Amino acid sequence: MRGILAVVVLILASISSALAADGFREELTTERKIFPKNWVSGFVDFAVAPPHNEPDLNRCGAWAGALGTTKASCAAFARYVGSGFMELRPVATGPLHRLFVFLEPHAYMGSNIPQFQYTNSISPIALERAAGIGLSVTRNLELRLTTHRVDWLGKYENNLGAADLGKNGPLSSFTTISARWYFGGYGRRMSGY
Repeated sequence: MRGILAVVVLILASISSALAADGFREELTTERKIFPKNWVSGFVDFAVAPPHNEPDLNRCGAWAGALGTTKASCAAFARYVGSGFMELRPVATGPLHRLFVFLEPHAYMGSNIPQFQYTNSISPIALERAAGIGLSVTRNLELRLTTHRVDWLGKYENNLGAADLGKNGPLSSFTTISARWYFGGYGRRMSGY
């Protein structure tokens, strides 16, 4: 983790005051320097997957139904997905106005076993979230440090038998350093989406 932080500090330190003159306009125009108008932006979303098309969270094997038919204990195939995105830009002017914090949670709910059981259950399965800090380098380029984590909920906190693939699949804990380039769009970009 210290190595990642060192890389981020080096990147931030290498961005000189010349970038301030690169045409990057301050997007939050206000007289308030802290917590300006529109300093929070984001969205929320709720999705429903139709039967035979449930999101596979890669927690249970596809053979889960063959082991226990409709009574299989491993049924982590979601029907409902709630998600959102929130970006906070609390400083309007000065050297910190390019920094922002973001959060992107996803909640998975359901209890389905492909080809054996399709229910409308809203049982919680997992809470996946990505959070981090970012730096707007230019109008279209951002550097981001993102940490990703999944919390398995309810019965999925424990092992679920032979069909359980474990908690360390693609929905596991990791940290990334990324560069995001925005292009096109309608009008001015106000945030990361």
